[in-house]
Amino acid sequence: MSFITGVGLTPYGKHEGSSSLDMMSKAAQAALDDAGLKRTEIDGILCGYSTVSPHIMLATVFAEHFGIRPAYAHAVQVGGATGLAMTMLAHHLVEAGVARHVLVVAGENRLTGQSRDASIQALAQVGHPEYEVPLGPTIPAYYGLVATRYMHEYGVTEKDLAEFAVLMRAHACTHPGAQFHDPITVADVMASKPVAMPLKLLDCCPVSDGGAAFIVSRERTGEAGVRIRGCAQAHTHQHVTAAPGLSELGAEISIARAKEVAGLAISDVRYAAIYDSFTITLAMLLEDLGLAGRGEAAARVRSGHFNRDGAMPLNTHGGLLSYGHCGVGGAMAHLVEAHLQMTGRAANRQVRDASVALLHGDGGVLSSHVSTFLEQVR
Repeated sequence: MSFITGVGLTPYGKHEGSSSLDMMSKAAQAALDDAGLKRTEIDGILCGYSTVSPHIMLATVFAEHFGIRPAYAHAVQVGGATGLAMTMLAHHLVEAGVARHVLVVAGENRLTGQSRDASIQALAQVGHPEYEVPLGPTIPAYYGLVATRYMHEYGVTEKDLAEFAVLMRAHACTHPGAQFHDPITVADVMASKPVAMPLKLLDCCPVSDGGAAFIVSRERTGEAGVRIRGCAQAHTHQHVTAAPGLSELGAEISIARAKEVAGLAISDVRYAAIYDSFTITLAMLLEDLGLAGRGEAAARVRSGHFNRDGAMPLNTHGGLLSYGHCGVGGAMAHLVEAHLQMTGRAANRQVRDASVALLHGDGGVLSSHVSTFLEQVR
């Protein structure tokens, strides 16, 4: 059994003069304060990778910078699924008795510490070095390809995809730490600059500076706690050219495994925190996870189903699309928000019921998947 006992999150956006280690440290200290723990009580560290600071031993670099000497330290790289992969590893570590309190942390100054060209070049390396990278595709280009196939199969339109961007911006408008606070409309999304058709600028997450952290512990602290009920992974491919198909995702596999481990069904879920690097990512994952029928996720957005006061509140902080994306820490903000919702501390964003939350992370181009169930305990 394991519990998430503290969370920390910086505002996302532009942090001039702050390094990746600075962003990580701010989030880590906030998580410690939230859990009521001292640095000396942390005996495990899991650290997400950084494209701005690509050190081969980033976990111990951070431990040194932050002033702790853990008994266990490990750096993890699973793309956008890294945050939840670290959560799963921390869960297993405390259950096995390897550590009592594991600090999970990530952060980058990706917006101010890395040039646009360097960022594009670094992320493009997820492609196959012989069959893809020489042809020049970017991450948005891969997802544009996936979006085109999805639209063809289910009759979904570009305006349908735009609905997800509008929803995430509406949710971000109520969070003081979000990168964007100006409401947008479907028309705004449609009029934004083409990036990789059918995806336009507002269909894509921004680049951000920021950090996120949380602590996974063997025992709960406080009256209201959050327990990791179960988690599972699935890895179907690394490169798009090796994918089973553009509409066959590992999310279906990971959620089936996670449901079995947790002993839960989708009907038990009251809050959803789903990876949303692009509008197409969110649409497909919602459907593959069973939160909407095939080709029907956009219609559910329009109906208010995923609103803060809807039947299945989704990414109430604004997600990657509007809270921001600072690398590994980007998706970790989803877990921080879920924890705040489950402990009744989400302020004006608070939902009626967050007793069971489903979190899902996606790494690469829909290639690595981690599904996690969290449960409120009192």
